[in-house]
Amino acid sequence: MHILVDADACPVKEEIYKVAFRHEVRVTIVSNSPIRIPAHPLIERVVVSDGFDAADDWIAERADARSVCITADILLADRCLKAGARVLAPNGKPFTTSSIGGAIATRAIMADLRAGGDIVGGPAPFSKTDRSRFLSALDEALVRLRRIG
Repeated sequence: MHILVDADACPVKEEIYKVAFRHEVRVTIVSNSPIRIPAHPLIERVVVSDGFDAADDWIAERADARSVCITADILLADRCLKAGARVLAPNGKPFTTSSIGGAIATRAIMADLRAGGDIVGGPAPFSKTDRSRFLSALDEALVRLRRIG
């Protein structure tokens, strides 16, 4: 099992480490610039170029049925799902094959509205509830992966 993290803007890296240590699962932190990680044999840092989608490409190429991918990027989530991985947003909500189409459509609509100046602002602030939901969801995803062998 392996956790792949789209790390540049990930607010739950500490939570990922906590769950990974408990389950003894490898974690790869993928970013465009160096990010501080714990000195631990289960944690690896990969710094990719700052090219467009370089981190996404690296993660998508390595995602498989034994992976849990952590990302807020809907298009990367789609690529990881197609590779057979389980995918979680940092707020703990899973991306699934049945939900990803709607998420992609909503993303496109919101981009069009923002481009037209109709919507300003962004998502709600990250909360303690989001953090708690993420911890539970990651734990559950790893337990399920372990069960299927």
